[in-house]
Amino acid sequence: MPIVHDDLGLPVPIPGAVRRVVSLVPSLTESVAATAPGLLAGATDWCSHPAGLDVARVRGTKNPDVEAIIALAPDLVLANEEENRVPDLDALRAAGIPVWVTVVRTLDDAFASLRRMLGTAMGLPEPGWLRDAERAWGDDLARYDRRAVIPVWRKPWMVVGRDTFAGDLLLRLGVRNLYGSHAERYPRVPLPELLAAGPDLVVLPDEPYRFTADDGPGFFPGVQAALVSGRHLTWYGPSLAEAPRVLTAAIG
Repeated sequence: MPIVHDDLGLPVPIPGAVRRVVSLVPSLTESVAATAPGLLAGATDWCSHPAGLDVARVRGTKNPDVEAIIALAPDLVLANEEENRVPDLDALRAAGIPVWVTVVRTLDDAFASLRRMLGTAMGLPEPGWLRDAERAWGDDLARYDRRAVIPVWRKPWMVVGRDTFAGDLLLRLGVRNLYGSHAERYPRVPLPELLAAGPDLVVLPDEPYRFTADDGPGFFPGVQAALVSGRHLTWYGPSLAEAPRVLTAAIG
């Protein structure tokens, strides 16, 4: 059985042919479904795309049903170092299940990671949607010059900090994250401090906290608010092909 190394540099024993995959990350689920849907044997309850996905559900990203995953006998489990817990992944490895972990901090990371996951780990040809996504982000998209805060939670307030995929996407559109140099990747920052930072834009995604027109913009009086799709801001997969257009329209 060949040994390859995932984004963490950990060895992953890959069977000669990967025929059954369980994905613990919504964006990776969508990536596999758009490339080789017959391989998906299981996914989390949060894996909402593509619509109508009919596979076994194994609870959430933070509390997967390890025994149910093992019972599905996957050739490979797909995970992410930020979304999934080490003890759960270690339990799967201990049961003899190969686990592939992605690490993504930038758009370039995403493209490289997806190619390695689909090609090196799963033996699939490069999908057309991946090339489409690269083309969509290939032009100079920096149409704005905005100073933004990007909350991801409200109770307590938490925002996007340093070294994040979402921050990199927005920067490519000309939106500078005011907390992009913070020591933490998702710092807790009280609302008065967010306002005192002087943003001219607040970007409010609909996940993990579901900000809406009635729950979010009102906390930032006098600041332009952009309600955005979390799938287009934080997912790395087929949604990247339309993300520049969707995010640009939301920012306005």
